[in-house]
Amino acid sequence: MELKEYLDLVNNIGYIDSNSEAQKFMDEASYLARKMTNKINYKNHTSRKLHDLLEELTNSKLDEKVKLFPPIYTDFGKNLHLGKGVFINSGCCFQDQGGIYIGDNTLIGHKVVFATINHDQNPLKRGSMTFKPIHVGKNVWIGAHATILPGVNIGDGAIIGAGAVVNKDIPANSVAVGVPAKVIKFIKEGEN
Repeated sequence: MELKEYLDLVNNIGYIDSNSEAQKFMDEASYLARKMTNKINYKNHTSRKLHDLLEELTNSKLDEKVKLFPPIYTDFGKNLHLGKGVFINSGCCFQDQGGIYIGDNTLIGHKVVFATINHDQNPLKRGSMTFKPIHVGKNVWIGAHATILPGVNIGDGAIIGAGAVVNKDIPANSVAVGVPAKVIKFIKEGEN
């Protein structure tokens, strides 16, 4: 199985059987992603070198203003899409097999988790997986230790409070906090 075929499968069908060729591909891709994140995390790199390694991890050309404070963790890397000026603070986890799309100028706090995979609810198929993408708009601020669950969309300009667990869509220009995350207010542009 090739990368394009695998991405078509997870992006369009969204399900992998635990004993399939796709599962074998996923295991190998995960090994390669861990190898790459070890290269990123366990050496002291210049900002330029970190940027180059992040491009290699994501298999994409990134905006020059994308910034990363290691360590970073991912099980894939090739379905992580970063807009212009994205900042990723240390310790973040990107389970990006299902696709993570982060809009321009989004700020991601320490140890934020993005999870795009669930296991089959049937106990006899528990090793099989479903995939749903996460979409984060532009100019979003995600606080430290937040968890963003599969299929969630976060609107432009939203703030996700530290420690929040986001299990449903969050509207643009809103502040969401808690477990599960609930919108507590809306923000007007230019407001402090």
